[in-house]
Amino acid sequence: MKKRLFLIGILGFFFFHPTFSQTLNQVSYDSLKQAMIKMDQELYQVQLNLHQSQSQLKTGILVATLGYTVTIIGGQLLGTEPELGEALLYVGGATGIVGTVILFKGFKKISLGPPLLRN
Repeated sequence: MKKRLFLIGILGFFFFHPTFSQTLNQVSYDSLKQAMIKMDQELYQVQLNLHQSQSQLKTGILVATLGYTVTIIGGQLLGTEPELGEALLYVGGATGIVGTVILFKGFKKISLGPPLLRN
């Protein structure tokens, strides 16, 4: 019993001693500081990817919308002017597909991939 009480007293002394507790606080502060720096770097990378892909996404939306609009107009003209309508269908479809490809490339830039496992 005396040994246990003596051991608890020694451990209590070390845990409540000012230099030991300051060391624990300093270690905790340093690890917190490193985590914040890493999080700031990851946030900057996400913002950079969003900024770089913004114009590509806008261009893709514009080209795809234009292409599919021409396709719709071509479909409407098939009854009255079949040759022009068919040409517009092909040109509009190809333009819409190109716009969609541009959009996919823009979304690839902003995708982060699977998250890393944390220790």
